[in-house]
Amino acid sequence: MQASRTITRKSASNLALAFILLPRPKRDGMSALYAFCREVDDVADEESIPVETRRERLAAWRADVRLACDGARPQFPVNQELQPFIQRHHLRFELFDELLKGVEMDLDIKRYADYAELELYCYRVASVVGLLSIEVFGYRNPACRDYAVYLGKALQLTNILRDVRSDAERGRIYLPLSELARHQVLPEEILRLQYTPRFRALAAGVAQRARHFYQHARLTLPAEDRRSMATAVLMGSVYWRLLRKLERRQFDVFGPKPARLNKGQKLLLILRTGLWLASGTMAPAYGTP
Repeated sequence: MQASRTITRKSASNLALAFILLPRPKRDGMSALYAFCREVDDVADEESIPVETRRERLAAWRADVRLACDGARPQFPVNQELQPFIQRHHLRFELFDELLKGVEMDLDIKRYADYAELELYCYRVASVVGLLSIEVFGYRNPACRDYAVYLGKALQLTNILRDVRSDAERGRIYLPLSELARHQVLPEEILRLQYTPRFRALAAGVAQRARHFYQHARLTLPAEDRRSMATAVLMGSVYWRLLRKLERRQFDVFGPKPARLNKGQKLLLILRTGLWLASGTMAPAYGTP
């Protein structure tokens, strides 16, 4: 597990933070899964490397994780560490393939026409990770799969709002072009990092769609699986708080520092989720009016 733990520790991501609520065996499984996600995402995002080379490397990751899923011997250290958890939790190659299709979208697509296109991307890069994760967590009610899909889309839309500036600096705009047109925001304005009342209204509309998915996730989570989904609930709580922070800033996301939660805020959310886990009776805090 050395390779996966090193990647997870270096990332300092909100997802890695949430693993603290898991028992050690499941924490190791999530660390291996996260390391896979981090590695393939980094391949796609390394813009100093030609697109075709990145495409070939992602194809190699696809072939190697297929070996892991088929019970053969994968070559990549992260997949070697992931393989026991693939077998133990019956993680399907089809989900890894779908995740890789999402990552590959970033090689070719820098604009999304509408919400349908964007939500396919969100499903592949976020909801699919949720579908893999809940198998590691363990659950009884199949409704947890719908929960994972809704929450994944909510988290990814929140990420997109937070990262408008950094994406624009790479020539990417994830906000749907149909919504830009509706609010009379030109793509060039976003690429110039231009904050306007029209952009604020555009971002508020995207935030409302994220809220819709948080609410669906909250209502879909089965009561009998709240304990097993505690890590997902913590993730939802962190990103819900981040969305609220963006709202308070009126979506002025073009400054040099993206909105983040500080360590104290994250610790408080961990403690609250721990209390929620102990009681087993409270509903998640996100997706509320």
